[in-house]
Amino acid sequence: MTAAALYDRYRRVLAQEHLPCAVVDLDAFESNIDTLLAPARAAHKTLRPATKSLRCPELLRRIAERGDGVVRGLMCYAVAEAAWLVEQGFDDLFVAYPSCQPSDARTLAALNAGGATVALMVDDAEQLPCLETAAREVGCAIPVLIEVDMSWRPLGGALHVGVRRSPLHDVDAALALAERIAGSEHLRFRGVMGYEAQIAGLQDDNPFAPLMNGPKRLLKSLSRGPVRALRQSLAQGLKERGIPCPVFNGGGTGSIHWSPGDEALTEVTAGSGFLDSHLFDYFVGVELQPAAFFAVQAVRRPASNIVTCHGGGWVASGEAGADKLPRPWLPEGLKLLDLEGMGEVQTPVVVPAGTRIALGDPVLFRHAKAGELAEHVTSYLLVRGDEIVGRAPTYRGEGECF
Repeated sequence: MTAAALYDRYRRVLAQEHLPCAVVDLDAFESNIDTLLAPARAAHKTLRPATKSLRCPELLRRIAERGDGVVRGLMCYAVAEAAWLVEQGFDDLFVAYPSCQPSDARTLAALNAGGATVALMVDDAEQLPCLETAAREVGCAIPVLIEVDMSWRPLGGALHVGVRRSPLHDVDAALALAERIAGSEHLRFRGVMGYEAQIAGLQDDNPFAPLMNGPKRLLKSLSRGPVRALRQSLAQGLKERGIPCPVFNGGGTGSIHWSPGDEALTEVTAGSGFLDSHLFDYFVGVELQPAAFFAVQAVRRPASNIVTCHGGGWVASGEAGADKLPRPWLPEGLKLLDLEGMGEVQTPVVVPAGTRIALGDPVLFRHAKAGELAEHVTSYLLVRGDEIVGRAPTYRGEGECF
């Protein structure tokens, strides 16, 4: 379908809807599910969806149902979120970010004592006593995973290429923490997470910084060997020490075509790719379809080639830059004004010659980061073909904010 035909279809679908609104196209969403699951299925691995990139229980359920056994559990970003998702019927969760709050520790203890499997990620022995205290009080064992830093650290560690997450940079330090957990009466060693952020999250072909694309591709290529070696050494070290590792997690949307081939991993993770926010347009080898977008109303025509939209300033987190702005998507060829960008209450866009946008028409944008779109709306309109077939509440629409 051409971009013009696609816009006409969405314009008809949204004709009676209040704007702004957010939409998930189920045909594109299901195509992305199949694309992301294929490498994991071929490698006989499972895939664990990252909830922060969806923030909508119905979408998580649809992924699990279509996954047909390949999808396993969820990766969460907060303990309170995991507790709420257990109430929604999900199980086998782990929270991918540490917490040292006693209230979170008590919640984890209660969840596991009640029969759920909800693990917490740690990367420092200092994070453990709080968990042990809560587990002791309840009379259970809290499952714990460790996160090992998969950043590329050449020149003897003098350089750090990756994100600043775990302080565990080598096998010995990781194994020491694993042994500390395995020897605890009130903790249970659940496994390892080794997320290669500099591969999975670093774009290959970013038009906003084209001079960096070549160096980025080189860094990603040079990093793959050390990442694989570190994960395999860690898996071997755990085996030699007799520490079972039921879960060894890695990967992300940007490395989904590569990570499942790592023999150390039992599972991979993906999140943003299910909705295909626009940052994933700039990855080589990741072929997805835009499945989520938001629509705002064209309300002014300050010049013959400009329309001004009502709202739109839903900017993504991370390092500030043009790539974190929503991207005008349909009609095709729209451009933001450099001096205005995306505004909280109004956003002007330049309309190409030959394109007509009537006042009152929807203008469609794609968010830079998939999950953050859900923070701005209470529900996603679910579209299939020419119809709205449902409305899926987001976390915010369910009255939750984690």
